[in-house]
Amino acid sequence: MPADVPTPIATYIGAANRGETEALAQCFAESAVVLDEGKTIEGLAAIKKWMVETKQTYQHTIEPLAATQKDGKTIVTNRLTGSFPGSPIELEFVFTLDRDKIASLEILS
Repeated sequence: MPADVPTPIATYIGAANRGETEALAQCFAESAVVLDEGKTIEGLAAIKKWMVETKQTYQHTIEPLAATQKDGKTIVTNRLTGSFPGSPIELEFVFTLDRDKIASLEILS
C-alpha cells in the first residue's frame, strides 16, 4: 500500500479485501455516501450491504497502486482483480475524509 494513504482509507481497503463488513464502522462516517456503478449508496448500513453484495458478485481484491491529494480529496488508483470481464482493471477511488472517517467514496471507471 502506498505510504501516503490515510488510515481510514487503508482500513477500508483491508476490510474490503477480507470481506469484513463490521470493520467499515471504523472507517466510514455514519452518513457516508458511496457512488459506484451509477448507484448512490447512503449511510453505513447500506454501505455494509453494498460491500457484501459486491464481494459476493465479483469476488474481487483491491491493490492500491498510487495515491494523490487534489482539491481536498484523496484519489487512490487501484488494481481490481476478480470474477468480472476484463479483470484485472485499474480504477480510481476518490475519497473525501471528514476528520478520521470516510465521508464519501466515488469509484470511477
